[in-house]
Amino acid sequence: VTAQTSNIPTLVFDGVDVGIGGGVAEVVGNLLRELGQSGQVFCVTHLAQVAAKGNTHLLASKSISKTAATTQVLSLDTQARTAELARMMGGIDITDSSIAHAAEMLQSA
Repeated sequence: VTAQTSNIPTLVFDGVDVGIGGGVAEVVGNLLRELGQSGQVFCVTHLAQVAAKGNTHLLASKSISKTAATTQVLSLDTQARTAELARMMGGIDITDSSIAHAAEMLQSA
């Protein structure tokens, strides 16, 4: 990526996590975080390993009714961010250990 040597103020990544996981996702998250040191990075991700590396976490959700589809975007505080990372890792049931793992991911980022 040549963004570090150019004057691009904001980089947008969507689908950067398709087909990856685990350690590769963490490396991608680290690279995106590094890019964010010299500009703004906006990344849509479904992987906790990538999301944990960001400075700010926005949660986008979509709801559909009979008449309209609406999208809501919320800025998450530390507690909500930890819960969302745990949900991203563990699915429907969020356990104490998934919360602890999410908190550890944020601390090590």
